[in-house]
Amino acid sequence: MIVFPGSKINLGLRITKKRQDGYHNLQTVFYPLSFSDVLEAIPDKGTSLTTSGLQIPGSGESNLAMQAIDLMGQRYHIPGFRVHLHKVIPPGSGLGGGSADAAAMIKMINQLAKLNLSENAMIAIASDLGADCAFFIKNTPVYATARGDRFETIDFFLKGYTIVVILPGVSISTAQAYRQITPAFPQQPVKEAVQMPLGKWKEHLINDFEKIKDLPAEIFEIKTRLYKEGAVYAAMSGSGSAVFGVFDTNVEIGKEKFSPYQVHVEKAEH
Repeated sequence: MIVFPGSKINLGLRITKKRQDGYHNLQTVFYPLSFSDVLEAIPDKGTSLTTSGLQIPGSGESNLAMQAIDLMGQRYHIPGFRVHLHKVIPPGSGLGGGSADAAAMIKMINQLAKLNLSENAMIAIASDLGADCAFFIKNTPVYATARGDRFETIDFFLKGYTIVVILPGVSISTAQAYRQITPAFPQQPVKEAVQMPLGKWKEHLINDFEKIKDLPAEIFEIKTRLYKEGAVYAAMSGSGSAVFGVFDTNVEIGKEKFSPYQVHVEKAEH
């Protein structure tokens, strides 16, 4: 079975509290993108992983898709799987590619092993793997709180707008980024800010990680360039390093305008 795990951007991201379990409580809106890896899983006697595309840091055992197999194997009777991951979403980009791979693996195992798990059951398993893994089970826009795994539906639409994602080619450590954040409840919750007219997002929809002192200069340069090209809103996604811009429906964006960076362009679907 071959699937195409997507990615996400964060519309606003406020860090509100340090938790006793080491995680942080936050407020954000997860918005899904079609920008994807390629993941293949074939039932086998044992479990193995091969990769292609972008280099993936760490060992095979640390890969979230492999951790998903391990966790499912602890809870259910499943076969081994021969897995191939073609990596397109850069690690350390704040787009959730690894989390999407894990969620896709959970859904594939559910189907291939005929487990008949409910969506809520798969969300619970994904939540044990990582804070934003659970989002990718449904993969629809949500307002997320707690550690990023408590979801509410939210009434806003970007459908038809153009989303331009710029990948600066630098990796940002999420753990190091969190250490530079002083948690605080915002005066205006992200849920309220994202429901304002899009033209007001620039002043009200904030990503706290853009405030850290050692953020690569490329982040600000790309954000400035997106606004110069006509973005209605631009921000870093998650803890970075990807930066995205939201453009009006009738705008055509040429990738060459953002050379030398890798660029992904898509029409918003939600």
